[in-house]
Amino acid sequence: MRVCVLMGSPRLNGNTAELCKPFINELQSHQAEVEYIPLHDKKIASCIGCYNCQNVEGEYGCVQKDDMQSMVEKILWADVLVFATPIYTWQATPTIKAVMDRMYGFNKFYGSAPRTSLNQNQAYALIATCGYDLDYGAGLLDEGIRRWCTHSGLDYLGMYAVRDEDNLVSFQTPEAISGAKQFAQTILEHHKT
Repeated sequence: MRVCVLMGSPRLNGNTAELCKPFINELQSHQAEVEYIPLHDKKIASCIGCYNCQNVEGEYGCVQKDDMQSMVEKILWADVLVFATPIYTWQATPTIKAVMDRMYGFNKFYGSAPRTSLNQNQAYALIATCGYDLDYGAGLLDEGIRRWCTHSGLDYLGMYAVRDEDNLVSFQTPEAISGAKQFAQTILEHHKT
């Protein structure tokens, strides 16, 4: 099983990174291959809505040349793509949101290219950290990814989120660690089916 974790926090050793550690360790302890991609230093422009990607058959097709181009192969390699992000104003961080928008070129639904999805057998999941009650803080992003998966015909494996109540310590509790490991088990179980 192959899992790609897109880590959207600008802080390499912050809350979201801390929550990813037991999740990734659990996956790897069950022989899953994990590609962990911190986005903090990536240059990823916003989608410009040109639709060029929709007219390129069988490949990504985005006209913008930046770090997104080098990530496409790693993203498409994965059986499961995990978006890991702190919540900023009820949304993913700007860098991970730019990646999401630029993934528009994976679905060939709106142009002259034959209708297909480059990642048609992939599943998505979300790991989030936030400062509010989980549904209030992370619920909008969770619902957005759920709808994206429905629209794209992909499986959504859900969200694991932890509230920041005591800074980094909140993500080092036995409950937070256990929850991250259980979420990894959910990912592993999905792959078996």
